[in-house]
Amino acid sequence: MRSLGPDRPLMAVTLLLAVYGILILYSAGQTDVVTQAQGVWVRQLLWLGIGVVAAAVTFRFSFRMLEWLAPAAYGAGILLLLLTLVVGTGQGTAAGTRSWLAIGGQQIGQPAELAKLAVILMLARYLSALREPPRNLRELVAPCLIAGVPFLLVLKQPDLGSAIVFIGILFLMLYWSGVKPSLLFMLASPGLSLLLAFNTWTWGVWMIVLAVLLFAWRPYVVEAVFLYIVNSAMGAVAIPLWQRLAPYQQNRLLTFLNPEIDPRAAGYHAIQSRVAIGSGGWFGNGFTLGPQKRLAFLPAQHTDFIFSVVGEELGFIGVMVALMLFLMLFLILLRIARRATDPFGSLAVFGVLALFFSHVFENVGMTVNLMPITGIPLPFFSYGGSFFLIASISIGLALRAAWDARLSGYADT
Repeated sequence: MRSLGPDRPLMAVTLLLAVYGILILYSAGQTDVVTQAQGVWVRQLLWLGIGVVAAAVTFRFSFRMLEWLAPAAYGAGILLLLLTLVVGTGQGTAAGTRSWLAIGGQQIGQPAELAKLAVILMLARYLSALREPPRNLRELVAPCLIAGVPFLLVLKQPDLGSAIVFIGILFLMLYWSGVKPSLLFMLASPGLSLLLAFNTWTWGVWMIVLAVLLFAWRPYVVEAVFLYIVNSAMGAVAIPLWQRLAPYQQNRLLTFLNPEIDPRAAGYHAIQSRVAIGSGGWFGNGFTLGPQKRLAFLPAQHTDFIFSVVGEELGFIGVMVALMLFLMLFLILLRIARRATDPFGSLAVFGVLALFFSHVFENVGMTVNLMPITGIPLPFFSYGGSFFLIASISIGLALRAAWDARLSGYADT
């Protein structure tokens, strides 16, 4: 007989991730020099308590209520992002951005985190209301606008890491709604053209491949022509766009390809992170004993590069434990999304999965130099209240979906 209680596997995995994260935060604060990481684990315990309450409150909301509230949440998120562009401030490694709101000099949070959850709910509402999934590019305009407006506002701050998350949420939720992979590929093609246009040979090959794919997939003629023109335009604007970037932005992209180009400035973070993780070996240097961390050579060791502390001190084994816990979280959320009682709930839970996956992929990728350094938190590990609160609310939403599915199962029997 199935239990009517909250989903125990989801609660257990979330608790293990939170405890693991607090232990690593405690270790991040054990340094031989004074750093901002000292004592943050105590404040994170407070956020854990707040997160539990937030998840419990979210659990009480029905999905009918969440669907009804989605436009209001989305509108509030957009207004807060606009306000952030006017009066926002920076913090830590992102001191030059406008990504935080503050009252009386006290920073209260990042609206981009709220906007991520609002976009999930709004996309779930829109896509679940369709009789059938979008079948062409024209029908993708509305969901692209839902995710594109906050994407552009966050990119303006500028916060590239959080902006990329909106793209991840959009594509994964479109896929879950039933959009064909070929259509998603066409939607992503202008971005690929922009990246490949910095090399004339690769861009030329790509344009030939794109033409062959469009001929094979046979979209509407107008859409095919429009798409090819847009991809061609990306090649034309790539170089002028590069020249308009600030020197530090160009250095970030160049050092992603080769951190040794600027080892003392733009490439410093990537090099120190790679050294820290590489020194961990199989079993690590020991809990609290990582030399890169203790000497504060590892930057942002309690926020953006918390995963590097795991690799340095607990080695390959510690890294695999963390990644396996995240994999379990993804699989549990996938199971809940599949069993959800209505399309809105299924899409919302899969959107939560997309949110967590995008953060883990970006954060872990940048620590091992597989992704550009963008400054994005690792769920349940990185110190900070804004994203931890949104992550907790997201878990509460998934718990509610699992609860409703169980109730439906009992009603069917």
